[in-house]
Amino acid sequence: MSEENITRIHLNGKEYILIGTAHVSKHSTQQVKEVIETENPDAVCVELDEQRYQSIQEGSKWQDMDIFKVIKEKKSTLLLMNIAISSFQKRMAKQLGINPGQEMIQGIESAKETNAELVLADRNIQTTFSRIWRGLGLKGKMMLLMQVVGGIFTNEKISEEELEKMKSKDMIDSILQEFTEYFPELKRPLIDERDQYLSQKIKNAPGEKVVAVLGAAHVPGITKEIQKDHDLKRLTKVPPKSKAPKIIGWAIPILIISIIAYTFYANPSAGLDQTIRWLLWNGSFSALGTALAFGHPLAVITAFFAAPLTSLNPLLAAGWFAGIVQAYVKKPNVRDFEMLSEDSHTVKGFWRNKVTRILLIVILANIGSGIGTFVGGADVVRLFFENI
Repeated sequence: MSEENITRIHLNGKEYILIGTAHVSKHSTQQVKEVIETENPDAVCVELDEQRYQSIQEGSKWQDMDIFKVIKEKKSTLLLMNIAISSFQKRMAKQLGINPGQEMIQGIESAKETNAELVLADRNIQTTFSRIWRGLGLKGKMMLLMQVVGGIFTNEKISEEELEKMKSKDMIDSILQEFTEYFPELKRPLIDERDQYLSQKIKNAPGEKVVAVLGAAHVPGITKEIQKDHDLKRLTKVPPKSKAPKIIGWAIPILIISIIAYTFYANPSAGLDQTIRWLLWNGSFSALGTALAFGHPLAVITAFFAAPLTSLNPLLAAGWFAGIVQAYVKKPNVRDFEMLSEDSHTVKGFWRNKVTRILLIVILANIGSGIGTFVGGADVVRLFFENI
């Protein structure tokens, strides 16, 4: 049995065998099977949480998703990112002729065959997403969203030999270094914290011999972190929202309304001009965002009229209204949910599928409204100083 990509750790009378895998590699899947059958461990840890484990066992039940609930719970952006990331991984897997995450499936099956206890060792994916999203500023969120969704537009080919090279520690370290340079805020919740969480779950696994099936990127960190004790409750706590965005979110509309109201009092004609410009700038940019997502004309009109009002209320967003109207007019059918994974492989499919189009409408309408708020707000302030 080859020891390549295998790390052995002896700690407190227990042996931990870490298998560093690539998530779409045929070789990784075969190696997982061989290691577990040869070592016959007491426990097998896999880099999955309960939610992803159920998805593997039962399949992705997209048809059960309530698109209206997704919009109302403000999860459109996170869902779109999740679909985009899944799309990129599945596109690579399709090229190599293997299902993504097959090595984790193999770990589950081999654990059953050897009567080893299966341990779901990863942190809940929603907790990780929440800690990532809350830790990013507005600029970071925009950059991340563009980077992830931009992956949909690429059609990069990668050989299995190149994929196997990515499993070497040197290559992984260089990738993480580059990752940290572009998105330093993401490395801590996405890599470092999960290394700590995974290492503690592996250490807590029952028995004297434990095999852990992990993405190769986590092996160096876990090798270091397993030597320490970590508080799982602290690592699963979702940080409270920052008060700054809420304060700014209310300050801007109060300032805009106050300026327009005072202008109306001092110069009604200028006040009317301010109001019209605010409506046009805000509504036009939001409507443009909806149109870029190929929204239905009613959704475009809704975005136009909703944006000037929702921009003055941080609790509301133009994209929600445009997305809900789109969902009513062009309600996704069973086929759209069933084809979600397949359609998200291509740009054409991403816009064609009614589910992803609704998500794009919500996001682009909100982005347009945000741009319109700054442009319209600047115009309101300019007219204020010119006429008062």
